[in-house]
Amino acid sequence: MMPFPVTTLGSQRTPPPPKLYGISSPISLAAPKETDCILTQKLIETLKPFGVLEEEEELQRRILILEKLNNLVKEWIREISESKSLPPAIIENVGGKIFTFGSYRLGVHTKGADIDALCVAPRHVDRSDFFTSFYAKLKLHEEVKDLRAVEEAFVPVIRLCFDGIEIDILFARLALQTIPEDLDLRDDSLLKNLDIRCIRSLNGCRVTDEILHLVPNIDNFRLTLRAIKLWAKCHNIYSNILGFLGGVSWAMLVARTCQLYPNAVASTLVRKFFLVFSEWEWPNPVLLKEPEEQNLNLPVWDPRVNPSDRYHLMPIITPAYPQQNSTYNVSVSTRMVMIEEFKQGLAITHEILLSKAEWSKLFEAPSFFQKYKHYIVLLASAPTEKQRLEWVGLVESKIRILVGSLEKNEFITLAHVNPQSFPAPKENPDKEEFCTMWVIGLVLKKPENSEVLSIDLTYDIQSFTDTVYRQAINSKMFEMDMKIDAMHLRRKELHQLLPNHVLQKNKTHSMEDVRLTALNDSSLDSSADSESSVSVPSPTSTVKTGPVTGASQGRHSPALAVMAASATSVQVTEVTLQQANPSESSGGVSESIPPTAPQVAISPPPKPTITRLVSSTLLVNHPPRPSGATATNIANPIVGV
Repeated sequence: MMPFPVTTLGSQRTPPPPKLYGISSPISLAAPKETDCILTQKLIETLKPFGVLEEEEELQRRILILEKLNNLVKEWIREISESKSLPPAIIENVGGKIFTFGSYRLGVHTKGADIDALCVAPRHVDRSDFFTSFYAKLKLHEEVKDLRAVEEAFVPVIRLCFDGIEIDILFARLALQTIPEDLDLRDDSLLKNLDIRCIRSLNGCRVTDEILHLVPNIDNFRLTLRAIKLWAKCHNIYSNILGFLGGVSWAMLVARTCQLYPNAVASTLVRKFFLVFSEWEWPNPVLLKEPEEQNLNLPVWDPRVNPSDRYHLMPIITPAYPQQNSTYNVSVSTRMVMIEEFKQGLAITHEILLSKAEWSKLFEAPSFFQKYKHYIVLLASAPTEKQRLEWVGLVESKIRILVGSLEKNEFITLAHVNPQSFPAPKENPDKEEFCTMWVIGLVLKKPENSEVLSIDLTYDIQSFTDTVYRQAINSKMFEMDMKIDAMHLRRKELHQLLPNHVLQKNKTHSMEDVRLTALNDSSLDSSADSESSVSVPSPTSTVKTGPVTGASQGRHSPALAVMAASATSVQVTEVTLQQANPSESSGGVSESIPPTAPQVAISPPPKPTITRLVSSTLLVNHPPRPSGATATNIANPIVGV
């Protein structure tokens, strides 16, 4: 018997099949051509001025800071171990470690970006230790500034600035006696017997690590993701909180593209990204791997079991157990806007491939303020900068509720919120006040067999403001003079609130360039009307709201109206936010205070005063609108023009 088999030419084994990434076979295994490599180099050169590529010196500084932080964690855990009288042999090897996740761990962070970190500790270190003794240790460190603990958050966190770099540190205690240096957080067995807050804290690292293990080429993935994230930010569709996609969702879409084209370089992957997701049949989910059941009784995304999961419009499922949908905030309008942007991106990258355009065209922002004819402007104001930051955060987190409510109106085809907020002009120049505003573009549907369209948005606006005030009061955040205003403006009136450099940004895009193709039918889109056809004045006023309770307001409550009218033979749409006659309001201030927090005193608002003049639009301060039975006795202000 021969010691080794004899291999003849005909008996040579075929090479093993390529590794399969994802839940399906790749669409193409084609290797990059020379033109693809040239286009990729041009893409890199285009990205540089945007600051998305960090210098090596800055990267080394981050690494040094994380090393210092890691040493602090190890030192702190040894001190805790000694204070709890653990054996010296265990103390010597107790470990403890800082892990990173998010954009820094993915390798796509931008200049000056913060770092998401996770402190992993052994079982004898409690969460209370993290928020007391570790917090105190950080406070004594000379390089640590702006230290603050948010212990009651959904995912508790310590925030700080370490030598000029913003860092958010989460905490997770594992059921281990020591924390080894080579610990792999992707191990599902680590989740056994953990408290839910620790599982949530671990989730960011586990998802990020899984994504990196599920892409065929990490360098190509990173460059593609940098380009797509920049494109999404330029096109105002980067915001999880407002119903678009956040960083991890964009990363998963890019990772899926890489799985489908495993040998492609970044220039090809960017183009294929737009191809795949402009044609994706939502709500079919995007999955990077087959979901695995670990029998740990944790809630996972599964529309077969959870009825609420069946209503998710654009599911992108995290690859680590417990699997979750990272895009549950997406609404009908935000999905429509994103799909249209995917189609526009595909058209532009096709031009780039044919040498008819440069990469810079992909990162030109569409002119949001030229795109629609009607806008709702939301303003949040507070008396101090610190209160404004808290108030703005709360209001912004609830705007998607308003958008969802507007979408349900049969005469509103689209409600597109711009994720970018803007500083708003003061109502009273002599009064200290800090204001922020958001703008929502509206596409209205014309009624069939009618020249007049009347839409009452009272309930939608009031429900939104009630929700915000209720949460602010329940969380003891609410302070005097925290306000929300809402007003309607036409496109030509936006200059009264927004600076010219914002309105004229990329104004060269024509209406045809930016109009949603899904809404091109002019019979459904009142935004298609020409500006010159508007010849009727719009008596628009603000709705200034405060915390209210009492009987629920019906959808036909008269405080707010959107109206359309006929001028000669041309359709003209008017949107009016009206307040009921103050003189007809009954009931004292006490009726405006939610019963959940009777200790909060809210003074009556000042008498109506002129605050701004928008074209023919007079904006005034109004007292709170009546609620309950009082409101039903007021005549409906919806009138024809």
